[in-house]
Amino acid sequence: MTAITIAIVDDHPLFREGVSRSLSEIEDFVVVDEGASADDATMLVAAQRPDVVLLDVSMPGGGIEAISEIVVRSSQTKVLMLTASEEVDPLVAALRRGAAGYVVKGIGSRGLAEAIRTVAGGSRYISPTMRAKVEKSLFDRPASLTARETEVIELVAEGLSNKHIGRQLNLQEKTIKHHMTEILSKLGASNRTEAAIRWRQGS
Repeated sequence: MTAITIAIVDDHPLFREGVSRSLSEIEDFVVVDEGASADDATMLVAAQRPDVVLLDVSMPGGGIEAISEIVVRSSQTKVLMLTASEEVDPLVAALRRGAAGYVVKGIGSRGLAEAIRTVAGGSRYISPTMRAKVEKSLFDRPASLTARETEVIELVAEGLSNKHIGRQLNLQEKTIKHHMTEILSKLGASNRTEAAIRWRQGS
């Protein structure tokens, strides 16, 4: 069994030590480093390149602000956010920056282990209570997408530009722009990234 390497970054020593101790007792987990700030996070990720970094949302330098730099320094490292709050806005901000998961600190060791394994395996994990709030407030679809709009948003979610989507679907770029206007309206999104996130979470 291949071990999952983990780094923990949280500015509350007691909490951090407790999480580290709990995870170290799990056979296939190895805690490779710990930190207390956004700067610590970027440095230890660059040095250790762990499979998963547990990142506190509210810490010196800001956990959410550190995500982009972490992803750049170690693209294989999955970012799992830790928070004591159940507000939706920070969750959405974290996902937009590249976080793979988001858990509330009241989670038990078994649940945290499940979250770590989920993101390490390449999937997204959001605490059930948070997922329900997100789906209710942001990812509901007030109107159904057409088959063509579905094809377009799926390609947007893969990172393709309007030009490349047009080539793949054999459509003119202006037609893709028209579809995107309809998609943004139906999903209640203000831009392509937000639309793709809402589509993925709602699909």
